[in-house]
Order: sequence, then C-alpha cells, then structure tokens
Amino acid sequence: MQKLEAICFFLLLSLEAAAQAPLYSECQGCWSADSLGNHRVAVRYRGVEGGVAHVIISWRRRDTQPESKRIIVQDSATEARVMNVALRSITRETGDILFEPVSGKGTYYVYYMPYHNEGRSNYPKVVYWRQDTTASAGWMQRVGREAAGDRAAARSYAGGGTGKERGDWPVNTIVTGFQAIDTFNSFYPMEVTATARETAVLVGRYEGAPFLVFPEDRRYPIRMRRDLPFRWIQTGPGRSLEGAADQGEFYAYQLGIYALRPLHEVEVTFRPLVRAGGATIPVSAMTCLNTGGVDYEGKPFVRTVAVPKGDVQPLWCIIHVPVAGAGTYTGTVQVKAGGLSRSIPIRLEVSGKLSVDGGVGHPAKMTRLQWLNSTLAQENTVIAPYTPLEIVGDTLIRFLGRDIRLSSQGFPEQIRTYFTPEMTEMTAQPTDLLAEGIHFHFIRRSDGKDMRLKPAGVTFIQRTPGTVSWTAADVSDSLRMDVEGKLEFDGFLAYTIRVTALRDLDLKDIDMHIPFRPEVARYMMGLGRKGGYRPDSMYRWKWDAAHKNQDGAWIGTVNAGLQFSLRDQHYERPLNTNFYLQKPLVSPASWANGNKGGIDAGIKGRSMLVNSYSGLRQLRKGDTLYYNFNLLITPFHALNTDFQWATRFYHRYNNLDTIRATGATVVNIHHGTPINPWINYPFIEWKKMKAYVDSAHTLGLKVKIYNTIRELSDHAYELYPLRSLGHEIYSAGPGGGFSWLQEHLGDDYIAGWFVPELRDAAIINSGTDSGGRWHNYYVEGMNWLVQHVGIDGIYLDDVAFDRVTMKRIKRVLTADGHPGIIDLHSANQYNPRDGFNNSANLYMEHFPYLNRLWFGEYFDYEHNPPDFFLTEVSGIPFGLMGEMLEGGGNPWRGMIYGMTNRMPWTENADPRPIWRAWDHFGMRGTKMIGYWSPACPVKTDDSAVLATVYAKKGAALVSVASWADRDVTVKLLIDWQRLGIDPAHAAIEAPAIRNFQPERRFAAGDAIPVPKGKGWLLVIRGT
Repeated sequence: MQKLEAICFFLLLSLEAAAQAPLYSECQGCWSADSLGNHRVAVRYRGVEGGVAHVIISWRRRDTQPESKRIIVQDSATEARVMNVALRSITRETGDILFEPVSGKGTYYVYYMPYHNEGRSNYPKVVYWRQDTTASAGWMQRVGREAAGDRAAARSYAGGGTGKERGDWPVNTIVTGFQAIDTFNSFYPMEVTATARETAVLVGRYEGAPFLVFPEDRRYPIRMRRDLPFRWIQTGPGRSLEGAADQGEFYAYQLGIYALRPLHEVEVTFRPLVRAGGATIPVSAMTCLNTGGVDYEGKPFVRTVAVPKGDVQPLWCIIHVPVAGAGTYTGTVQVKAGGLSRSIPIRLEVSGKLSVDGGVGHPAKMTRLQWLNSTLAQENTVIAPYTPLEIVGDTLIRFLGRDIRLSSQGFPEQIRTYFTPEMTEMTAQPTDLLAEGIHFHFIRRSDGKDMRLKPAGVTFIQRTPGTVSWTAADVSDSLRMDVEGKLEFDGFLAYTIRVTALRDLDLKDIDMHIPFRPEVARYMMGLGRKGGYRPDSMYRWKWDAAHKNQDGAWIGTVNAGLQFSLRDQHYERPLNTNFYLQKPLVSPASWANGNKGGIDAGIKGRSMLVNSYSGLRQLRKGDTLYYNFNLLITPFHALNTDFQWATRFYHRYNNLDTIRATGATVVNIHHGTPINPWINYPFIEWKKMKAYVDSAHTLGLKVKIYNTIRELSDHAYELYPLRSLGHEIYSAGPGGGFSWLQEHLGDDYIAGWFVPELRDAAIINSGTDSGGRWHNYYVEGMNWLVQHVGIDGIYLDDVAFDRVTMKRIKRVLTADGHPGIIDLHSANQYNPRDGFNNSANLYMEHFPYLNRLWFGEYFDYEHNPPDFFLTEVSGIPFGLMGEMLEGGGNPWRGMIYGMTNRMPWTENADPRPIWRAWDHFGMRGTKMIGYWSPACPVKTDDSAVLATVYAKKGAALVSVASWADRDVTVKLLIDWQRLGIDPAHAAIEAPAIRNFQPERRFAAGDAIPVPKGKGWLLVIRGT
C-alpha cells in the first residue's frame, strides 16, 4: 500500500511539475554578464501600488551555497536596481524574496549569480558577489512587522495577492520565465535539478534496486554528477532510447546510471539491433567508451566503472550504423551492476541518406567520439628525412647522421655523429661522444667494492626500419640486471632496466655513469641550469620533483650531444605551462630513493662524467627496482637553411592579399579568429576555414592553424562525454576560473586559457598517463583537417603530448604529399610555476619533427650570453632554426643564428627589411658558417663581438652582433682564402636596412663601430 501511494504521489508530482514548468529561454545581448551574471528570472508583480512584491522562485539550481550569492532585483521599465529587497529564504530549490515594486505592476528581473573577476583577462578568477543589504531601515521595518506577527499588515503590504502563501505573505508576483544570457549558458534542460522530495519519491519507487538507468540521446548530454535533472523526474527511468541517424554514421547515445548504493563494477552488454526483414547491426559495431577502448599507444584496455552512492555516471556508447541499411532497428542494451541486470530498449531510425565520413563534418552530432579509439598512424614507419635503421654485425646500429655500438651489457659503448660543426651537412669523419661506455655500478656497503655482474650478451628481438630492440642480462650470485633497449629511427633510445635482488643485500649505491669526452661536453642544459657552457667545477643536483620539473639534462656541442632523462615504471608526464605544481613529476623510487639520490657532473679522469646515483638502500631477496632512462642523440638532422630563408610566417588572421603583399609565405591562424575561434577545437567553423585555405592556395600561400592538446575549449561538443571518462581526458583540479566553467562543470578541473572577446574558456587536459585517448582524437582530427580542409601544418603552443603522438601527427600532416609544416612556440618554462625546466630540454623529444622554433615569451634576448642563445633558443645544435618573440627580439643578435621575429606581432620589430636584405643578397644556396665553427672565415678582434658568415661563390653576408657591455669598435679578422675572395678586389658594404643599420662602406682593416647590443649585416663581394 505504501509503495502504491508513492507511485501515485510520483505520478501526480510529475504531472504537476510538467504542467507548471516555466518557460526557459535565452535573451542574447539583453544585459551585461560582467555586472549581472549569466542568469535571471523574469517575474511579474500583480499587487497594489505601494505594496510589497512577494515571489517564490522554483529555480532548481545546481550551484552549491546559493544563499551566499548576491541577489539583484532590477526594474525592467528603468533598468535601475531595486534597492529595497528582503531575502526570506534562498536554497538550491527555491528563492523566497520580497522587494519593492518601484514602478508598480509589471515585469522585474531577479539576477541570482552576479560576479566579478579578480584575475587576469586571459586567466580570469571569477568570484560571485556575496550577499549584501541595500534595503532602507524604514522599508525593512515595514516588512518586518510580519515577523512580529502583524499578519494583516503583511497582507496589506503585499496587496492581497493570489496563489501560494508562506507565513501569511501572499504570493503576488509570478515567475514568467527563466532567461540565460545566451543558449550556451542555459541550464535547460539537463541542469535544471530535481528537488530532494522528487528524488526521494523516485528512489522510493525502486526501493532495493542498486541502480536506475536513464537512457538519453546525444542531443541531451548528461551534465551533472551529483544531481538528477528534473527531466528525469518527468520521463522516469528505464524508458526506451529513441534515436535517429544516417547510414554509415557513428551514432552516439548515453546510459545514465544513478547509483542507489555503491556500484563497484558496471558492465555494458550489447545485443544486435534487428530491422524488419532480418538485417542487423551486429554487436561488433557497438562500443562503450567508458568501459574500455584503445590507448594513445594503440594498446587495447578494459576499464572498471565504479559509481558512488547517489552519483550519476553517464556511459557513452557508439553504434556504427551500416551503409545501405535504412529502416527501423530495434533491440536492447544491458547494464549490469550490484547483482542486477537491466535491459534498455533501443529504437534507432536509420534514414535513407548516406553520411559523409561517418558524420564527422557535423560535430554537434558527436560522431567524432569514435576517434577516441583510433589507431591511425600508429605503425612506426620511418618519417622523412630520416633513414631506416641498419644493424651492422652484432653490435653496430646506424641511422641518419649517427650510429651506436652496443656493449655486451646492452648499453651504448660508443655513440658517434657525422655532422659538421656548421651543421649544414654530414661528413665521413665521426665525432665520438663517449670517453667510455655507459655502465652501471652496484656497490656493496660492507666493503665499498663494486659487485661484478657477468653479461650474457645482446639479443636483438625486433629488426624493423623504424625500431630496433634488444635484450641483455647481467647476473651475479646476488643480483640480476635485465636490460631492454629500444632505438627508433630519429635517435631516441629507451631503456627499461630491471634490477632484482637474488638474496638480501645492503648496498652503498646503485649508480649509472655516462662518461662524455670533455671536448664534446661543451654545453649543458637542464638539472637547474639554463642553457650555456657547462660548469668547470663539479656540479651537484638533487631530486625535488614537487617543485622542479627536472629529471635529466642535455650535454654536448653543436654537432654532437646527448639528452638523458631518468624514469621508473611509474613515470607520468607532468603538466606544464603554469600548471606544473598542480601535477608535478612523480620522483622515481629507484633513482631518487627518498632524498638520497642525485646527479654529480664534472671532470673525472679523462671524461666529463655524469654520475646518476641513488644512495644507500637495502634490498630483500626478490625485490625489484626499475632504473629506466631515455636518451636522445643530437643533432637529429642537418640544418635546412634554405627553408629558413624562403619560409616566412605571418602570425595573424588577415586579408590574404594584404598578407601576400608583406612577402610572407605561410599564414599561422591562431585561435580566437573567425575561422578558428575555439582553442584547440577547429571543427565548428571548418567550412569557413576551408574557404580561407582554398583562397590562400590560389595566391601561393600556405595556411597553418593553432591546434594543440594542452587544453580544450569549453565549446567542444564532446565536453561532457569526455568528463564522463573521469580524469582520462581532463586533469583533476580545484575548479574556478571563468563563470561558465564554475556554473556548468562545478568542480574537479583546472581552468586554462580564456579569450575575453569570445568568452571561450579552456580546461587543462590530463596527458597520457590515464590512457590519453584525446591524443587519438587529435590525430584523427588533424588528418581530417589535412584531407578535408587542406591545412598545410600546425602551430604548436607548449604541447602536452609526447613523442608517440608527435610522430603520428607528422605522419598524417605529410600524407599524400602535404607539406606538414610544424613550428613550436614555447614561453620560457624556467620559472617556479613551470618547475624550472628549459623549454628546449622539455620539448627535445619533439624536435625531430619540427620545422621551426619560436622561443618565445619571457625569453630575454638582451641579458643572456651567446651560449644561451645557441643552446636554448636557436635550435641549431638539434638541426633546427628558430625565431624570436619577446619584445620583437634583438634583430642583430638574432641574425647571428639566422633568426628574425614574428610578424606582425611587434610593431617596432618588423622583419620585412631584413627579408628584403636577404632577397637582395640572395640567401638561398648560401652556406651558414656560425661563430661556433672552427671553420668560420670571419671573426672580430673582440671576443664579445661575434660573427656568422652566410657564404656563396664570390660573396658573403656577415652578421656581426655585440654582447659587449658598452659601445665598441672592432676589426674584422678575415680568412680570405677560406672565404674564397681576393682581398685585393674585395668590397665591404653595409646595405641600408630600415630600423637596423644605415648604408655604409668599409675597407678591409677599418675599425667598425658597434653600438652596445647591436651589430651589422655586412656584404663582402669580390669586385
């Protein structure tokens, strides 16, 4: 009987709620969100003149602590704020409000979430105004009589009134509508919450059930985790799913699980969908994104879905609709948890229309969700300009410009590079990096002696053009070291080192030695050092992962170097770009060993030794530690100087004829523009983008777009499906940021970049450690943009993905002959927020696939020495060239490295005059011979004034730049024979270059004035 009463009550309540549900609408441009918030309630006062308006608003809010937020009542006739307002009760369900109807009968607006910004424009910190009191004492005294028991007076002040009453205050003001400032900000229908009573009645109907299932079409993404939408009170659980799709489309739908008790394993089982006549959609065409998939490395996985009591968990499912299969398909999908199984009927109407590309051209349909499980471009095929790996004999492996000879332990015994110091070509004369092979020491505590392990030799287990891998084992009676090595075609070498105690051990240390040849170990970058010359004395470093994004360094010279990074089996990629401290490195248990591990680097004997030690530790028999490490062997390839001179970027959306007239050849389209408005989500305005790209191509221009993975726009259609995956896609965090994020996500996210003009707010992505399926989506998306929109590459901005994704991106960008240009911008990461990492060190794993660097905001081009420019900014030791950004850069110092600045970012640093000077001289085909090369034919007599030569037959362009602390005069020291010009018939002239230098002629041996921080571009020709 009690259950029957509950059912009846529920039906009556549902009917009543449905009948009285107020109208939800949007009012674009009707008010300013920055002063009044994004939401208001329109109410109509129907009482007497001079009365008190009383309204009860059933607003069903999802925000917490609404009683603390300010309420602003506005007179619609005058748009003036009504000052006399009394709040009787403010809860998430209702607002009981009295106010003075200053204009008498008519419409008033109640704004209930006004806010202000206490942060930066691009990183807002929206704070909701606290409740305030603006009512006069007299008015409050007047309405306060009700509290004193003068109910007759209350009725008089209220003007009689009709409808529901509370405390004998007649309700004389009715709600006429709920309005959002635009459709995007609307709460309707999936964020209009059920009341506690409605929820209790619903739960009562299904007493004893572990969960309820609410199916939803893709049109209504489930948005709330801790509240039921009022829509579900109206529709009830277990109803059939009604959907519609085109042939060939990937149709997405949801199963909303409401846990009535804790659920530890939720399973989804698909059944075939059948059409009249016997045609079916098989189970193989269906998947649930929440219960499993394929990670960013192409590995299938299964995920356990657990739901806490009282929470809502959406399960997003996909059906690949068959081609030539129009009609009505019916069947069921089964959800099992808590010992109960529920079957949900499905009715899918398949139209006679054939979708294009599975419907991905219509992002609102969420057909692209199937991209999350993509394996596109996963095979490790060799990417140009790299060459296939070649194994010679038993231990030598060759690859582009480098080779490795392995020791019997499986470690590099020698690493050689074949690049000239100028980095413009390769040579037959190798440069050896190592003074002796890389090796480990296992030192007993008892006597301080090294334990001797017997090597079993190297066994190759994979021999492909893109990857060579091998194993080795080193064993003693006390310890075993298993080595797995993998070399890829670009010079990336990954080691998994498993150390196992065969009996109880007391060790003084386990360490790894990388003995560099001192003449090669000229520069160092990382481990708390900015890029530049390595220290002369012993350098000591300790782990501090909570504050510092440091686990290795790059050491080398321009044409030979090695980056090493220390890991263990639990490595997770940390966040970067202002967010490192919210998800820092996890210190490797092996290398860090609590606070005992560290790295010492300095001259020892005939090597510059890098000693990575882990300190005292005890191992019990069977204990295993992972001393993993990665190596990157640099340079990756020779410099492509002709690409530098011919490829000129324009970094702004603009009229294409205007861009072409500047001499630029490539347009970089940032986000926040008409054809690419939403950060890292370039799919909504893709038709406009395609029209722009097509027009650019007819003018001989290329177009690249801003698109990375670090954060994602709140305008992404897939936002809520991605949120349903926990922290796989989005990072955990404190919430906050822009108002839309706080109002529609609630909590558990990190707010990222914000574009005020578009009110586009981004959320920080997690990376790869949780599966990284957004990387799969990203690769598919880039492929689609290349194939369907025609983009020529991407402009990356502080990326958050690893080399696996970078290789896949390069493959799809260069497929079918597309240019696939990639340039990487980074703000200087050497600061507390980013964990004091060097941008070049952080992103070196991506360098093999880049075409240009832009380093970047906060890089100081005025107060850093040349060795900093060379190692941390220019890209030259890695086979790349770069550009400058901060303040327009220093054009004189930049030209020493072949760099100009970004156009048209800084008005007072226009690169076009230098471009014209390049063209007038004829830079294509020149050989760049930098000041760092022993073969540079031009030097100065002042060590603080450097010269780089761009030489061709019969002429040379000489870039001179000063790092002296004052104005100086210098003389050129010219090796005329090496320059190939007869000094008796040579002319030295400085062409006029606007904002760079005046026209001037010099004779050989003349003193040349060089202002502080400036320089010259001098043309030397044989006459």
